[in-house]
Amino acid sequence: MTESYNTTNRREFLKRLSLAAAALPFTAESALAGALSSSGRKPRNVIFILSDDHRYDFMGFLNKPKFLETPNMDRMAREGAYIQYATVSTALCSPSRASILTGQYAHKHGVVDNNSRVPEGTRFFPQDLQKAGWQTAFMGKWHMGHASDEPRPGFDRWISFRGQGVYLNPTLNIDGRRVKRQGH
Repeated sequence: MTESYNTTNRREFLKRLSLAAAALPFTAESALAGALSSSGRKPRNVIFILSDDHRYDFMGFLNKPKFLETPNMDRMAREGAYIQYATVSTALCSPSRASILTGQYAHKHGVVDNNSRVPEGTRFFPQDLQKAGWQTAFMGKWHMGHASDEPRPGFDRWISFRGQGVYLNPTLNIDGRRVKRQGH
């Protein structure tokens, strides 16, 4: 059986992203009203998943290597989007995350290594999504300032942990409250 995946090249992705960004200055009401009236449907949900620490081609659906099985990533590529020619601006976790969230290179946003904090007042794209009426959430490893796991601007919901985290019996920061969890 041949499965098809929604592949998007970088140019098409940037074109779509630019169109979405151009719509952000409108008020939430007019943006949502326009989206509803033009298609008769609610705007789609957007889920951005950053899976790091693996090669660009280490996903089961790419068949490199043949033994690799990643059923959840395969399903997301099949039912969502797979950006075939995506690139990162830096090969380090923290600067790369900061670049994704700000749309800036590391020399602009100031997170130049894995120990740097995001400078106070840095604007993240989820703040613009909130302004346009979207609900936003961050779940996972923030990893930009080891000592703090506090909620950041632009997110309605927040679940994270300090630094690299503890994966067994972790203490999570859930919307500003520390919660001890059992297990993984």
